[in-house]
Amino acid sequence: MKRLLLAFVAIVLIGLGAGSWFYVSLHRPFKGYADAETYVEIPQGSGSKLMARRLADAGVVRSPTTFRIAVWLSGAGRRLQAGEYRFDRPMTPAEVVDKIARGDVYLRPITFREGLTIREMASIFEEKGFGPASTFVEAASQGARIHSFDPDARDLEGYLFPDTYALPRSATADQLVARMIGQFERALTPELRAGAAARGVSIRELVTLASIVEKETGKPEERPLIAAVYTNRLKIGMGLQCDPTVIYALERAGRYNGNLTREDLKVDSPYNTYRYPGLPPGPIASPGLASLEAAAHPAAVTYLYFVSRNDGSHAFATTLDEHNRNVQQYQVQYFRDKRRQSNH
Repeated sequence: MKRLLLAFVAIVLIGLGAGSWFYVSLHRPFKGYADAETYVEIPQGSGSKLMARRLADAGVVRSPTTFRIAVWLSGAGRRLQAGEYRFDRPMTPAEVVDKIARGDVYLRPITFREGLTIREMASIFEEKGFGPASTFVEAASQGARIHSFDPDARDLEGYLFPDTYALPRSATADQLVARMIGQFERALTPELRAGAAARGVSIRELVTLASIVEKETGKPEERPLIAAVYTNRLKIGMGLQCDPTVIYALERAGRYNGNLTREDLKVDSPYNTYRYPGLPPGPIASPGLASLEAAAHPAAVTYLYFVSRNDGSHAFATTLDEHNRNVQQYQVQYFRDKRRQSNH
Protein backbone atom coordinates (compact mmCIF):
# COMPACT_ATOMS: atom_id res chain seq x y z
CA MET A 1 0.00 0.00 0.00
CA LYS A 2 2.83 2.32 0.92
CA ARG A 3 4.55 1.59 -2.38
CA LEU A 4 1.37 2.39 -4.30
CA LEU A 5 1.06 5.66 -2.43
CA LEU A 6 4.68 6.55 -3.19
CA ALA A 7 4.17 5.66 -6.86
CA PHE A 8 1.05 7.80 -6.97
CA VAL A 9 2.87 10.73 -5.38
CA ALA A 10 5.74 10.30 -7.85
CA ILE A 11 3.32 10.31 -10.79
CA VAL A 12 1.63 13.44 -9.47
CA LEU A 13 4.98 15.18 -8.98
CA ILE A 14 6.11 14.19 -12.47
CA GLY A 15 2.83 15.46 -13.88
CA LEU A 16 3.14 18.71 -11.98
CA GLY A 17 6.72 19.08 -13.13
CA ALA A 18 5.79 18.43 -16.75
CA GLY A 19 2.86 20.79 -16.45
CA SER A 20 5.07 23.47 -14.95
CA TRP A 21 7.61 22.98 -17.73
CA PHE A 22 4.93 23.31 -20.40
CA TYR A 23 3.42 26.33 -18.65
CA VAL A 24 6.78 28.05 -18.48
CA SER A 25 7.57 27.09 -22.09
CA LEU A 26 4.27 28.51 -23.30
CA HIS A 27 4.30 31.71 -21.27
CA ARG A 28 7.95 32.72 -20.94
CA PRO A 29 9.37 34.78 -23.81
CA PHE A 30 12.20 32.99 -25.59
CA LYS A 31 15.05 34.11 -27.84
CA GLY A 32 17.43 31.39 -28.94
CA TYR A 33 19.29 33.20 -31.74
CA ALA A 34 22.51 35.12 -31.12
CA ASP A 35 22.03 37.97 -33.60
CA ALA A 36 19.84 41.00 -33.04
CA GLU A 37 17.30 39.60 -35.50
CA THR A 38 16.50 36.50 -37.46
CA TYR A 39 14.28 35.71 -40.43
CA VAL A 40 12.14 32.62 -40.96
CA GLU A 41 10.62 31.75 -44.32
CA ILE A 42 7.31 29.86 -44.10
CA PRO A 43 6.69 28.22 -47.52
CA GLN A 44 3.26 28.20 -49.10
CA GLY A 45 1.27 25.14 -48.02
CA SER A 46 3.32 24.51 -44.88
CA GLY A 47 1.62 22.67 -42.03
CA SER A 48 2.17 23.48 -38.37
CA LYS A 49 4.70 20.65 -38.09
CA LEU A 50 7.04 22.16 -40.71
CA MET A 51 6.50 25.64 -39.31
CA ALA A 52 7.35 24.41 -35.81
CA ARG A 53 10.59 22.82 -36.99
CA ARG A 54 11.71 25.95 -38.89
CA LEU A 55 10.91 28.24 -35.97
CA ALA A 56 12.69 25.98 -33.48
CA ASP A 57 15.76 25.63 -35.75
CA ALA A 58 15.91 29.43 -36.01
CA GLY A 59 15.72 29.83 -32.22
CA VAL A 60 12.39 31.63 -32.28
CA VAL A 61 10.60 29.02 -30.11
CA ARG A 62 12.08 26.70 -27.51
CA SER A 63 10.94 23.52 -29.29
CA PRO A 64 8.60 22.38 -32.04
CA THR A 65 6.26 20.96 -29.42
CA THR A 66 5.70 24.26 -27.63
CA PHE A 67 4.75 25.94 -30.90
CA ARG A 68 2.33 23.18 -31.90
CA ILE A 69 0.69 23.25 -28.48
CA ALA A 70 0.33 27.04 -28.75
CA VAL A 71 -1.27 26.61 -32.18
CA TRP A 72 -3.70 24.05 -30.75
CA LEU A 73 -4.60 26.22 -27.77
CA SER A 74 -5.13 29.30 -29.97
CA GLY A 75 -7.29 27.52 -32.55
CA ALA A 76 -5.40 29.46 -35.22
CA GLY A 77 -4.15 26.45 -37.18
CA ARG A 78 -6.15 27.31 -40.31
CA ARG A 79 -5.15 30.99 -40.23
CA LEU A 80 -1.37 30.58 -40.29
CA GLN A 81 0.05 32.34 -43.34
CA ALA A 82 3.09 31.79 -45.54
CA GLY A 83 5.80 34.42 -45.99
CA GLU A 84 9.04 35.65 -44.48
CA TYR A 85 8.86 36.73 -40.85
CA ARG A 86 11.31 38.87 -38.92
CA PHE A 87 11.92 38.28 -35.22
CA ASP A 88 13.97 40.73 -33.16
CA ARG A 89 12.96 40.16 -29.53
CA PRO A 90 12.07 37.35 -27.11
CA MET A 91 8.51 36.14 -27.75
CA THR A 92 6.18 33.58 -26.25
CA PRO A 93 4.90 30.79 -28.50
CA ALA A 94 1.45 32.40 -28.35
CA GLU A 95 2.92 35.69 -29.65
CA VAL A 96 4.71 33.85 -32.45
CA VAL A 97 1.47 32.11 -33.43
CA ASP A 98 -0.42 35.41 -33.39
CA LYS A 99 2.23 37.07 -35.60
CA ILE A 100 2.01 34.31 -38.21
CA ALA A 101 -1.80 34.13 -38.02
CA ARG A 102 -1.97 37.89 -38.71
CA GLY A 103 0.34 37.48 -41.70
CA ASP A 104 2.73 40.06 -40.26
CA VAL A 105 5.34 39.25 -42.91
CA TYR A 106 8.50 41.29 -43.20
CA LEU A 107 8.41 43.85 -46.01
CA ARG A 108 10.89 46.57 -46.91
CA PRO A 109 9.68 49.86 -48.41
CA ILE A 110 11.24 51.41 -51.49
CA THR A 111 10.12 54.85 -52.65
CA PHE A 112 10.36 56.32 -56.13
CA ARG A 113 9.42 59.99 -56.31
CA GLU A 114 7.82 61.53 -59.39
CA GLY A 115 10.04 62.52 -62.29
CA LEU A 116 12.67 59.76 -62.09
CA THR A 117 14.12 57.95 -65.09
CA ILE A 118 14.67 54.22 -65.32
CA ARG A 119 18.36 54.62 -64.52
CA GLU A 120 17.64 56.81 -61.50
CA MET A 121 15.15 54.22 -60.22
CA ALA A 122 17.72 51.48 -60.81
CA SER A 123 20.21 53.34 -58.61
CA ILE A 124 17.66 53.52 -55.78
CA PHE A 125 16.90 49.80 -56.23
CA GLU A 126 20.59 49.02 -55.70
CA GLU A 127 21.08 51.54 -52.87
CA LYS A 128 18.22 49.94 -50.92
CA GLY A 129 19.90 46.56 -51.19
CA PHE A 130 17.43 44.80 -53.45
CA GLY A 131 20.00 43.88 -56.09
CA PRO A 132 22.23 45.26 -58.83
CA ALA A 133 20.98 48.30 -60.73
CA SER A 134 21.60 46.40 -63.96
CA THR A 135 18.84 43.90 -63.13
CA PHE A 136 16.32 46.73 -62.74
CA VAL A 137 17.43 48.32 -66.03
CA GLU A 138 17.08 44.96 -67.75
CA ALA A 139 13.58 44.38 -66.37
CA ALA A 140 12.58 47.93 -67.37
CA SER A 141 13.86 47.39 -70.91
CA GLN A 142 11.02 45.03 -71.83
CA GLY A 143 8.70 47.32 -73.76
CA ALA A 144 6.57 44.38 -74.86
CA ARG A 145 5.08 44.29 -71.37
CA ILE A 146 2.99 47.40 -72.13
CA HIS A 147 2.25 46.86 -75.82
CA SER A 148 -1.43 46.44 -74.97
CA PHE A 149 -1.67 50.23 -74.53
CA ASP A 150 1.60 51.44 -76.10
CA PRO A 151 2.54 49.23 -79.05
CA ASP A 152 5.53 51.46 -79.88
CA ALA A 153 7.23 51.15 -76.49
CA ARG A 154 10.81 49.89 -76.65
CA ASP A 155 11.24 50.14 -72.90
CA LEU A 156 9.21 51.13 -69.85
CA GLU A 157 10.40 54.73 -69.49
CA GLY A 158 7.47 56.74 -68.15
CA TYR A 159 5.35 53.68 -67.32
CA LEU A 160 6.87 52.73 -63.95
CA PHE A 161 4.52 54.49 -61.58
CA PRO A 162 6.21 56.55 -58.83
CA ASP A 163 5.07 55.36 -55.41
CA THR A 164 6.22 53.56 -52.26
CA TYR A 165 6.28 49.79 -52.64
CA ALA A 166 6.56 47.30 -49.75
CA LEU A 167 8.57 44.27 -50.83
CA PRO A 168 9.86 41.07 -49.25
CA ARG A 169 13.64 40.74 -49.05
CA SER A 170 13.57 38.16 -51.83
CA ALA A 171 11.75 40.42 -54.31
CA THR A 172 13.35 40.59 -57.75
CA ALA A 173 13.61 43.56 -60.09
CA ASP A 174 11.21 41.81 -62.45
CA GLN A 175 8.58 41.46 -59.71
CA LEU A 176 8.93 45.10 -58.70
CA VAL A 177 8.68 46.31 -62.29
CA ALA A 178 5.53 44.23 -62.76
CA ARG A 179 3.96 45.90 -59.73
CA MET A 180 4.94 49.34 -60.96
CA ILE A 181 3.35 48.68 -64.36
CA GLY A 182 0.21 47.46 -62.60
CA GLN A 183 0.11 50.63 -60.51
CA PHE A 184 0.48 52.73 -63.66
CA GLU A 185 -2.43 50.93 -65.32
CA ARG A 186 -4.60 51.61 -62.26
CA ALA A 187 -3.59 55.28 -62.32
CA LEU A 188 -4.48 55.49 -66.01
CA THR A 189 -8.21 55.54 -65.27
CA PRO A 190 -10.95 55.32 -67.90
CA GLU A 191 -11.51 59.05 -67.31
CA LEU A 192 -7.89 59.83 -68.20
CA ARG A 193 -8.02 57.59 -71.25
CA ALA A 194 -11.22 59.30 -72.35
CA GLY A 195 -9.62 62.72 -71.88
CA ALA A 196 -6.70 61.72 -74.10
CA ALA A 197 -8.97 60.16 -76.71
CA ALA A 198 -11.16 63.28 -76.84
CA ARG A 199 -8.09 65.30 -77.82
CA GLY A 200 -6.88 62.72 -80.32
CA VAL A 201 -3.86 61.91 -78.18
CA SER A 202 -2.40 58.40 -77.85
CA ILE A 203 -1.42 56.96 -74.49
CA ARG A 204 2.24 57.35 -75.45
CA GLU A 205 1.74 61.01 -76.34
CA LEU A 206 -0.21 61.57 -73.12
CA VAL A 207 2.54 60.05 -70.95
CA THR A 208 5.26 61.89 -72.89
CA LEU A 209 3.58 65.25 -72.31
CA ALA A 210 2.93 64.33 -68.66
CA SER A 211 6.60 63.48 -68.17
CA ILE A 212 7.60 66.91 -69.52
CA VAL A 213 5.10 68.60 -67.20
CA GLU A 214 6.52 66.60 -64.28
CA LYS A 215 10.05 67.78 -65.01
CA GLU A 216 9.08 71.42 -65.55
CA THR A 217 7.27 72.18 -62.30
CA GLY A 218 6.72 70.85 -58.81
CA LYS A 219 3.75 73.11 -58.14
CA PRO A 220 0.40 71.31 -58.50
CA GLU A 221 -1.46 74.45 -59.58
CA GLU A 222 1.00 75.03 -62.43
CA ARG A 223 0.81 71.61 -64.03
CA PRO A 224 -2.33 72.27 -66.13
CA LEU A 225 -0.78 75.58 -67.24
CA ILE A 226 2.51 73.97 -68.30
CA ALA A 227 0.52 71.30 -70.15
CA ALA A 228 -1.48 74.06 -71.86
CA VAL A 229 1.68 75.87 -73.03
CA TYR A 230 3.05 72.79 -74.75
CA THR A 231 -0.36 71.76 -76.10
CA ASN A 232 -0.83 75.23 -77.58
CA ARG A 233 2.62 75.10 -79.18
CA LEU A 234 1.89 71.69 -80.69
CA LYS A 235 -1.35 73.00 -82.17
CA ILE A 236 0.38 75.78 -84.10
CA GLY A 237 3.50 73.82 -85.01
CA MET A 238 5.73 75.82 -82.70
CA GLY A 239 8.85 74.14 -81.32
CA LEU A 240 8.53 72.96 -77.72
CA GLN A 241 12.05 74.15 -76.82
CA CYS A 242 11.94 72.20 -73.59
CA ASP A 243 15.15 72.02 -71.53
CA PRO A 244 14.32 68.74 -69.71
CA THR A 245 14.10 66.88 -73.03
CA VAL A 246 17.60 68.08 -73.94
CA ILE A 247 18.91 67.04 -70.53
CA TYR A 248 17.36 63.61 -71.07
CA ALA A 249 19.10 63.34 -74.46
CA LEU A 250 22.43 64.29 -72.88
CA GLU A 251 21.95 61.80 -70.04
CA ARG A 252 21.25 59.01 -72.51
CA ALA A 253 24.51 59.89 -74.26
CA GLY A 254 26.41 60.15 -70.97
CA ARG A 255 27.19 63.80 -71.65
CA TYR A 256 25.25 65.68 -68.96
CA ASN A 257 27.33 67.19 -66.13
CA GLY A 258 24.56 69.05 -64.31
CA ASN A 259 24.78 72.27 -66.35
CA LEU A 260 22.88 72.97 -69.57
CA THR A 261 24.83 75.19 -72.00
CA ARG A 262 23.92 76.87 -75.29
CA GLU A 263 26.13 74.32 -77.02
CA ASP A 264 24.12 71.50 -75.44
CA LEU A 265 20.97 72.86 -77.11
CA LYS A 266 22.49 71.86 -80.45
CA VAL A 267 22.86 68.16 -79.60
CA ASP A 268 21.57 65.98 -82.44
CA SER A 269 18.94 63.83 -80.77
CA PRO A 270 15.25 63.22 -81.46
CA TYR A 271 14.75 64.22 -77.82
CA ASN A 272 16.16 67.68 -78.51
CA THR A 273 12.98 69.73 -78.85
CA TYR A 274 15.05 72.78 -79.83
CA ARG A 275 16.09 71.02 -83.04
CA TYR A 276 13.14 68.74 -83.77
CA PRO A 277 9.45 69.75 -83.82
CA GLY A 278 6.67 68.05 -81.92
CA LEU A 279 6.87 65.81 -78.89
CA PRO A 280 10.02 63.76 -78.30
CA PRO A 281 9.84 60.05 -79.26
CA GLY A 282 8.67 59.00 -75.81
CA PRO A 283 8.50 59.86 -72.10
CA ILE A 284 11.57 61.36 -70.43
CA ALA A 285 10.66 60.31 -66.87
CA SER A 286 7.88 58.73 -64.82
CA PRO A 287 5.06 61.23 -64.23
CA GLY A 288 2.80 61.16 -61.20
CA LEU A 289 -0.99 61.17 -61.27
CA ALA A 290 -1.29 64.98 -61.13
CA SER A 291 0.88 65.38 -64.23
CA LEU A 292 -1.07 62.68 -66.08
CA GLU A 293 -4.29 64.50 -65.25
CA ALA A 294 -2.80 67.83 -66.40
CA ALA A 295 -1.72 66.28 -69.71
CA ALA A 296 -5.20 64.83 -70.22
CA HIS A 297 -6.91 68.10 -69.25
CA PRO A 298 -4.68 71.13 -69.97
CA ALA A 299 -5.91 74.48 -68.69
CA ALA A 300 -8.07 76.50 -71.07
CA VAL A 301 -5.54 79.33 -71.52
CA THR A 302 -3.71 80.86 -74.49
CA TYR A 303 -0.22 80.84 -72.96
CA LEU A 304 2.72 79.99 -75.21
CA TYR A 305 5.60 80.92 -72.92
CA PHE A 306 6.74 80.62 -69.33
CA VAL A 307 9.87 81.54 -67.40
CA SER A 308 11.10 80.67 -63.93
CA ARG A 309 10.66 83.20 -61.14
CA ASN A 310 13.55 81.48 -59.33
CA ASP A 311 11.33 80.51 -56.41
CA GLY A 312 9.88 77.31 -57.88
CA SER A 313 7.06 79.11 -59.67
CA HIS A 314 6.76 80.46 -63.22
CA ALA A 315 5.49 83.55 -65.00
CA PHE A 316 3.29 82.75 -68.01
CA ALA A 317 2.74 84.78 -71.17
CA THR A 318 0.74 84.63 -74.40
CA THR A 319 2.83 86.98 -76.54
CA LEU A 320 6.57 87.09 -77.13
CA ASP A 321 6.73 90.73 -75.97
CA GLU A 322 5.10 89.83 -72.67
CA HIS A 323 7.44 86.87 -72.31
CA ASN A 324 10.50 89.03 -72.98
CA ARG A 325 9.41 91.41 -70.23
CA ASN A 326 9.07 88.46 -67.86
CA VAL A 327 12.54 87.23 -68.84
CA GLN A 328 13.96 90.69 -68.23
CA GLN A 329 12.32 90.88 -64.80
CA TYR A 330 12.77 87.35 -63.51
CA GLN A 331 16.04 86.36 -65.15
CA VAL A 332 18.17 89.28 -66.35
CA GLN A 333 17.32 91.75 -63.59
CA TYR A 334 17.11 89.05 -60.93
CA PHE A 335 20.65 87.81 -61.52
CA ARG A 336 21.95 91.33 -62.01
CA ASP A 337 20.61 92.29 -58.57
CA LYS A 338 22.02 89.12 -57.10
CA ARG A 339 25.51 89.87 -58.42
CA ARG A 340 25.27 93.43 -57.12
CA GLN A 341 24.29 92.19 -53.64
CA SER A 342 27.16 89.70 -53.56
CA ASN A 343 29.66 92.48 -54.41
CA HIS A 344 28.60 94.61 -51.43
